[in-house]
Amino acid sequence: MLRTSFVLAAALSAFSVNAQQTVKIGMPLELSGQFADTANQMLNGAKTYMKEHGDTVAGKKIEIITKDVGGPAPDVAKRLSQELVVRDNVDILAGFALTPNAMAAGDVSAEAKKFMVVMNAATSAVITKSPYMIRTSVTLPQVMETFGTWAATKGGIKQSYTMVTDYGPGHDSEAAFQSAFKAAGGTIVGSVRFPVANPDFSAFVQRAKDISPESIFIFIPGGAQPAALGKAFAERGIDLKKTKVLGSGETTAEAALKSMGDNALGIITAWHYDYMSKVPLNQKFVKEYQSVANGRNPDFFSIGGYDGMHAIYEALKKTKGNTDAQALVDAAKGLKWESPRGPMMIDPETRDVVQNVYIRRVEKVAGELVNVPFDTIPMVKDPAGERRKTQK
Repeated sequence: MLRTSFVLAAALSAFSVNAQQTVKIGMPLELSGQFADTANQMLNGAKTYMKEHGDTVAGKKIEIITKDVGGPAPDVAKRLSQELVVRDNVDILAGFALTPNAMAAGDVSAEAKKFMVVMNAATSAVITKSPYMIRTSVTLPQVMETFGTWAATKGGIKQSYTMVTDYGPGHDSEAAFQSAFKAAGGTIVGSVRFPVANPDFSAFVQRAKDISPESIFIFIPGGAQPAALGKAFAERGIDLKKTKVLGSGETTAEAALKSMGDNALGIITAWHYDYMSKVPLNQKFVKEYQSVANGRNPDFFSIGGYDGMHAIYEALKKTKGNTDAQALVDAAKGLKWESPRGPMMIDPETRDVVQNVYIRRVEKVAGELVNVPFDTIPMVKDPAGERRKTQK
């Protein structure tokens, strides 16, 4: 009995020492299904940061533990987040490509008092689910309200038809663009929403073509869908010389541009990152990322993962390795740094990202279709978060 107790005590002591020396980051990700590419790009962004900066910070070794959520499945995301906390003893939750999954995991963060870093999910309200959460990606109102105002003023567009995915980010995007566009003098001539999973875009594109609006505004999630929508635009003969196509960064992601070919020329998007940026810090990041991702170029999912790890590292430095959720979120509030995407800050009041929004046009450069920035709106806050502050 005494021997058993000694062995047990030794095991517990070893576990305690290991726990003190390792910071475990639990990442419930969509590693299979139609959003698998999204999750892997984000995970590779996190791994790229660790490759550049090492796997030790504040005297603690960093360990990533992943779980496969399989797609937009909030019940699964919540269960796996709970497992990561209870069974795997993670100190931090991170990742979250999709809004429904992030919202569900936010409950776990709040209840278990775990620091949580959202590296993609872009619905503004996600951040309200836990007081221990920050976001290092983007919010849809941040980009789309900015874009709506720009389109009706500097863009000279007076009429638009909106097409969005029928879930939280799509609703956020639609409402943000429409309200800002109308407030700046534009007119919305119609709208449509399509399902999240495996939509057939053809009929929706045809409906927009039949109306023949001056412009079409689009929001769809990343992954395989932008390329499918681009194919539908080409097949239905949307003439970008007659109808301006506006969208978020997903609309003209690298794979989508390859699918659309020259039909993409002239599409205008507002976004916070593009791997083609010639800023030296970004060129270094792209090179490092390619070495981690077997030659693949990074995208906005990748930069969300990369900057998410930066925020974790810097917060741990400030707490000297203390993983208490309140200590970490307090350390993260107000963080400022220069990212490959440009200057960034974590708003000390909303805990959300503050960053530049770039207006880009698809052009052909050296025979390659790329997003070419031609206007910058500096250090934009999430307007929905700003409104929540005034309502308190």
